[in-house]
Amino acid sequence: MSDLPSNRSSSSVPQPIRRDGAGGPDLGPRNIARDLQNPDMLVPPVTDAGLIPNLKFSFSDTHMQLNHGGWSREITVRDLPVATTLAGVNMSLTPGGVRELHWHQQAEWSFMLLGRARITAVDQYGRNFIADVGPGDLWYFPPGIPHSIQGLEEGCEFLLVFDDGHFSDLNTLSISDWFAHTPREVLSANFGVPESAFRHIPAEQVYIYQDEIPGPLSSQQITSPYGQVPLSFKYSLLAQQPLETPGGSVRIVDSSNFPISKTVAAALVEIKPGGMRELHWHPNNDEWQYYLTGQGRMTVFAGNGAARTFNYRAGDVGYVPFAFGHYIQNTGTDSLWFLEMFKSDRFQDVSLNQWMALTPRELISSNLHVDSELIDKLRKQKWPVVKYPGYSYPPR
Repeated sequence: MSDLPSNRSSSSVPQPIRRDGAGGPDLGPRNIARDLQNPDMLVPPVTDAGLIPNLKFSFSDTHMQLNHGGWSREITVRDLPVATTLAGVNMSLTPGGVRELHWHQQAEWSFMLLGRARITAVDQYGRNFIADVGPGDLWYFPPGIPHSIQGLEEGCEFLLVFDDGHFSDLNTLSISDWFAHTPREVLSANFGVPESAFRHIPAEQVYIYQDEIPGPLSSQQITSPYGQVPLSFKYSLLAQQPLETPGGSVRIVDSSNFPISKTVAAALVEIKPGGMRELHWHPNNDEWQYYLTGQGRMTVFAGNGAARTFNYRAGDVGYVPFAFGHYIQNTGTDSLWFLEMFKSDRFQDVSLNQWMALTPRELISSNLHVDSELIDKLRKQKWPVVKYPGYSYPPR
């Protein structure tokens, strides 16, 4: 082994050494670029302790499914075993590229990242839906609702979130796959046309394929005799007035303002440089995060002395198990934007600051032995109540 090259210690190479001298240099084989991206994982805060599972995975480390017409990659329990409640798919479609007609056993929630797409769907009562979506728009299709997605002139990229961590987008129910595995005489009998009508059907699932860019939305509208779906499958999140705070902003979307979204609640959060998403926890379910821009860190507290810190950047997925305490801090020079999502019909969180401010002073002092100055400051803080349809923040 002495003849093998090693990484030399230098000021530009991070080392697993704390300021108090704990640790030591790592001069063996290592991924320095990775360590530079994860300073709080290479040198954990002294407050980190105990056994907490991995709560981070990057889409950059996933398998890319490449098709003519686009690509996809996913993060499920196979990549991030702790993430049992939700799974994510990052997908891109070329101009005209189609995610074929299909449906799922799970609900599909999506956030458009770049470009524009056309979505179509039909519900169980024969009511149809067709709309164009752009950056910051959402869609939600309940389980079993057949739908499609097609890239428009500039193509598109989007995040799909499914309400089951075991989900895989490569194992969905597709129209081409069904046709390929149904006897042609059955197809003939079902549609009332000769078997020859199906001589060119695909031999297997096409998944994503290249097609022509569709015409204007008005040219593709089809009027169903049963009408349109009563609850829209689309929601324009960026059109929502955000809750502005000194450290950033938040837009909340759940069944109170996007009624069709019965199983996924979300918040689009901005944390400005130097800002922090305060210490808090969620009393309803696990949190699945997707980082859009910037850099940040999160420490997750699990009780019984267990805590662990992770670093995140654009394209990473984070996860916080149910009711675990945590914060998210901006560690970069640009705004940190991320989505936090829950398998729930409503967004809920509990603020540590607010809990302490609304608890008797004597109880806080005897429990934590903190100075009265902290308690006074907490009492002076104001929590503005911002009305959303059926929702007030913070809850009263």
